[in-house]
Amino acid sequence: MATDSWAEAVDKQEAALDSMGKLQLKEKPEENGTTANAKDSAPAKSEGEKAADDDEIEDVGAQSLLNKLIRNNLVNTTNQVEVLQKDPNSPLYSVKSFEELRLKPQLLQGVYGMGFNRPSKIQETALPMMLAEPPQNLIAQSQSGTGKTAAFVLAMLSHVDPNNKYPQCLCVSPTYELALQTGKVIEQMGKYYPEVKLVYAIRGNKLQRGMKLQEQIVIGTPGTMLDWCSKFKFIDPKKIKVFVLDEADVMIATQGHQDQSIRIQRMLPKNCQMLLFSATFEESVWNFAQRIVPDPNIIKLKREEETLDTIKQYYVLCNSKEEKFQALSNIYGAITIAQAMIFCHTRKTAGWLAGELSREGHQVALLSGEMQVEQRAAVIERFRDGKEKVLVTTNVCARGIDVEQVSVVINFDLPIDKDGNPDNETYLHRIGRTGRFGKRGLAINMVDSKMSMNILYRIQEHFNKKIEKLDTDDLDEIEKIAS
Repeated sequence: MATDSWAEAVDKQEAALDSMGKLQLKEKPEENGTTANAKDSAPAKSEGEKAADDDEIEDVGAQSLLNKLIRNNLVNTTNQVEVLQKDPNSPLYSVKSFEELRLKPQLLQGVYGMGFNRPSKIQETALPMMLAEPPQNLIAQSQSGTGKTAAFVLAMLSHVDPNNKYPQCLCVSPTYELALQTGKVIEQMGKYYPEVKLVYAIRGNKLQRGMKLQEQIVIGTPGTMLDWCSKFKFIDPKKIKVFVLDEADVMIATQGHQDQSIRIQRMLPKNCQMLLFSATFEESVWNFAQRIVPDPNIIKLKREEETLDTIKQYYVLCNSKEEKFQALSNIYGAITIAQAMIFCHTRKTAGWLAGELSREGHQVALLSGEMQVEQRAAVIERFRDGKEKVLVTTNVCARGIDVEQVSVVINFDLPIDKDGNPDNETYLHRIGRTGRFGKRGLAINMVDSKMSMNILYRIQEHFNKKIEKLDTDDLDEIEKIAS
């Protein structure tokens, strides 16, 4: 499925990297009272981010945008979709073609114009629910690359009455960069439906006081959207037909966004269709979703068992950072590696290691959190294209990056949480960058103290998977895996 032509369209619509420069608005104070809202873009700091200055700060909004920018094709997920309907007696409809949805001709033309041939896995079930009459509310779990943005954009465009020159659909995103990404999809899909207009409720967008919007779709961030609905009354919330809340897991991790989104929802009419999407369904996301979306249908991915069966894991005993680097050099000298990812705990260590590897003659790329999202995406693309063979990074790169050529993952520093305990989830995401696409993978862990040895033992116990000590006798075996 991932190689179909319509999968390429997901990259164009959900990545659209070149559109960022065209659509980006400058952040500055407004003259009309719609001041740039810091809450729209400043993610909340978690307790783990109060560590030393050089510790990696993980910006969930930036990570979500990064995943969109680097997604080259449709995610071919093996997860099974679980559907929970508000009316369990209602027949469950799914579609295998866009014609079955009886879309307006200009929308069907827009869908095919984007390169879509048939609905994605989540679209098959979600679209009939979103396009139903009377409208049905939906909570859906969907990661980047599964076509969910196109799905709710199609729903908004379908429900709009172009003859009515006022806002009818609101879409809220956690950051203005993500809002611009969704707006690009609306512009592409609505290419043959010019009667429907779009406006961005994001920082820097000036509006005159007292005006009423004539655009039918408004996309933006929670703080500005709330101001436009209540403070400045640019939008009449009682006329809204569809309310979309995207990236809910990112939303609730951002200071103030959860409260602002709830306040917007409370202003909307009872018959307004509520659509909420989230990549994860942790308890906090569920609690938030249930406050926003009454009587919902629910689509979620059945959780797959954590598996490390295809990944061979080793550890190397060292006494210092310098010894770890020497061990790394010895491994590289003994085996042929297609491409490797090396994870460090801090930016400082990552920078030092990248410099040392470069001096040894390795083609090295460095990725860390102080880089702009577009810069990170460019680094990952170069690595994916094989221009650099080694990617040194912090946890910013632990999730969502699939590079088929990666044969080795090295934990230069073992992942720990803010309390110094093993971070098992991050460990799984890190070494999961290898052993993908059904291939065997190799993970090597650098241990330089009793504390890190204890961390390794606890990781081993958590996954019930033996991590073997790497000896020179093992090099022939790992050469077979890594080459």
